[in-house]
Amino acid sequence: MKIPTFMGYRRENGRVGVRNHVVILPLDDLSNAACEAVANNIKGTMAIPHPYGRLQFGEDLELFFRTLIGTGANPNIASVVVIGIEPEWTNRIVDGVAETEKPVKGFYIERSGDLNTIAQASRQAKEYVQRASELQRTECSMDELYVSVKCGESDTTSGLASNPTVGNVIDKLVEMEATVSFGETSEITGAEQACKERAATAEVGEEFIRVWKAYDEVIKQHKTDDLSGSQPTKGNIRGGLTTIEEKAFGNLQKIGKKSRYLGVLKPAEAPVGKGLWFMDTSSAAAEAVTLWAASGAVVHLFPTGQGNIIGNPILPVIKLSANPLTCQTMSEHIDLDVSAILRGEMTLEEAGDKLIEYIIRTCNGRLTAGEALGHREFVLTKLYISA
Repeated sequence: MKIPTFMGYRRENGRVGVRNHVVILPLDDLSNAACEAVANNIKGTMAIPHPYGRLQFGEDLELFFRTLIGTGANPNIASVVVIGIEPEWTNRIVDGVAETEKPVKGFYIERSGDLNTIAQASRQAKEYVQRASELQRTECSMDELYVSVKCGESDTTSGLASNPTVGNVIDKLVEMEATVSFGETSEITGAEQACKERAATAEVGEEFIRVWKAYDEVIKQHKTDDLSGSQPTKGNIRGGLTTIEEKAFGNLQKIGKKSRYLGVLKPAEAPVGKGLWFMDTSSAAAEAVTLWAASGAVVHLFPTGQGNIIGNPILPVIKLSANPLTCQTMSEHIDLDVSAILRGEMTLEEAGDKLIEYIIRTCNGRLTAGEALGHREFVLTKLYISA
């Protein structure tokens, strides 16, 4: 099999990205305004505000650091300016990103104030933008790509056509020795045994079941016997899905027919090798895509039925749909229309090839619909209340 190539950015640690962002990353909610001021001062930079980073503890705090460090370390980012209220936690982010060898520097507002911090950080950001503007794309191979997968606002067309199209591509990417990740733990409810059987080993399958049961225990803990309105969502129901089990089996179409997942990742954890991996993620679109971006994914495939419009600041989200009404009424959000499958005018194999072609075009620099429309949803996953 000849593995396709694309033009990407090879980073200092050898990882390959398809975008070249300079990010102004706040440690905490108190630092959002300063980060946005720096991004306003220096054109070509991007601030990523968020509401957390104060008085978190335990695994919730570890997930917070893993997500922010992973975001800054993503190969789609050329360099990072980190701004925090105080030095210790700010430096933890800086040190984590610095392990990738990419340029990163931190600034602290305490004992400096907003104005001095913004001025210093702006000067550093200007240098980073000018440096990034000179970086050149080089030829890279698809086996160096890390692609994540999630669906949203699923309906009957999702399980019949758009999800299987992604599954066709996943099988092809795994055969090319690329890295791929799927998740959405709650949306596998009802098909958890089928998902377990797709694990590469019995041990990996048991680990998946352990993770899924932990989610199930949360539902029981909060005395939630019925997820109606949440799983399936109102949009799912409007699109013809009647149960979470029905939705779950359609969801699993995204991992193809042949590929087996090699391991179970914690939220925002990077895969340790090529092939297919399961990540324990929320099914909420912005949260899940944020976690995959933090794990290092550089392209995301997002099949939708009723029309989810999610984007991400650093991870290009390719949206495809097989719902002809969605493709007509929300055409500005859809990158690839595969509704011809349902009319018998396109085979699943042909749809998969078209999606591979679109991935390569995106890697080469074509903006996705979400990028062109300015969708930069960045939502951190929080495990429990702060102290």
